Amino acid sequence: MTITQPCVLVVDDEPINLMVIIEHFKDFEQAYTIETADNGYAAMAMMEADPARFDIVLLDRMMPGMSGMDVLAKMKQDAALQKIPVILQTACATEAQILEGMMAGAHYYLTKPFDDDMFHSVVSTATRDRMQYRALLDEFVQQKSSMQLLESGRFRIRTLTESRALAVQLAGACGTPESALMGISELLTNAIEHGNLGIGYAEKTDLNKSGTWLAEVEKRLGLAVYQDKFVTIDFVRHEDHVELMIADQGAGFEWQNFLSLSTERAADNHGRGIAMANMLSCREIEYLDCGNRVRIVIAR
Repeated sequence: MTITQPCVLVVDDEPINLMVIIEHFKDFEQAYTIETADNGYAAMAMMEADPARFDIVLLDRMMPGMSGMDVLAKMKQDAALQKIPVILQTACATEAQILEGMMAGAHYYLTKPFDDDMFHSVVSTATRDRMQYRALLDEFVQQKSSMQLLESGRFRIRTLTESRALAVQLAGACGTPESALMGISELLTNAIEHGNLGIGYAEKTDLNKSGTWLAEVEKRLGLAVYQDKFVTIDFVRHEDHVELMIADQGAGFEWQNFLSLSTERAADNHGRGIAMANMLSCREIEYLDCGNRVRIVIAR
């Protein structure tokens, strides 16, 4: 699969809303291909006809006939569509509605009228995450993992490049590698950026807004103070599952706040990775000590 510019499907039953959203995309430095659907049925038909085409779905929650929630439910039931990031957008967003949308699998929630900075930040982050996942998936498809032969082992990584390569290999030892790939990659990235490099939640929010997250990670990796900080991964194969222990050299974090989706972070441009891994990738996630060690169990 050759990845070119990301393709966004914008779904809204109001023509004026479609026009406004398309205008928002003109402010991006990144070039996007924009396609539109004015109802849920048309959106599903477009996605089912070419599941690999769309990288993000910007979905109106309230539509006649097939609502945005109906579309989201059908996407999550379809293995070819369930990994596409969905940004729910609505004019009415109570806490209960936000929680319902996130529990149904929406990655982000935007409230109309859109704040320019928030729209740009959320879409940019969703795009980056999707492109990284598709690149990892391409690499996985091209390789035949030798991890199926490994009973136990220890790995050590320091950089994002190393974490991506190892995530591909470890996912190959799991029963549902595409889902496992997403969760393992997220947890390894967290261990590097938040653990070893000390990038906090608020700081990452600002870095995502300015589009400088990757540059900041690479800059810190080059500093002497971080040269000897590694993430270790212990792998053990069991009869019906794979167990990983991921340990970083950071000060830990309040992991209790991130194992499940939170309405307080619904509009933030990150902060869902651990919860999504818990919901979609792992049978178990258990943080230990101060949060700088995490044990995960994934079905074989």
